Amino acid sequence: QVQLMESGGGLVQPGGSLRLSCAASGSISGINAMGWYRQAPGKQRELVATITSGGVTNYADSVKGRFIISRDNAKNTVFLQLNSLKTEDTAVYYCNVERVSGLITRRYWGQGTQVTVSS
Repeated sequence: QVQLMESGGGLVQPGGSLRLSCAASGSISGINAMGWYRQAPGKQRELVATITSGGVTNYADSVKGRFIISRDNAKNTVFLQLNSLKTEDTAVYYCNVERVSGLITRRYWGQGTQVTVSS
């Protein structure tokens, strides 16, 4: 099992910034992609950004140029820098990791951290 501990959410004004962190622990060998998803009230969970163990990144169009995903492989931690925040970025942000063990791939989710963008 992989346990994920998220931190860094909060309330911020439009145009502001936040930095989210997610640290993985437990059975961390074989962790490949790490990423962030978000779910706004009344909407489906959607991809925000992912990063592979080799550093290849992928972003949703809605956050390109504003959010930056990074990771520290030595600490099994993934970060999401949220800049130029908009009210529509308000959501619960979930950390997600993909772990490969032999032929089995499993995905694990964090408990979520609330990001609220409001004046």
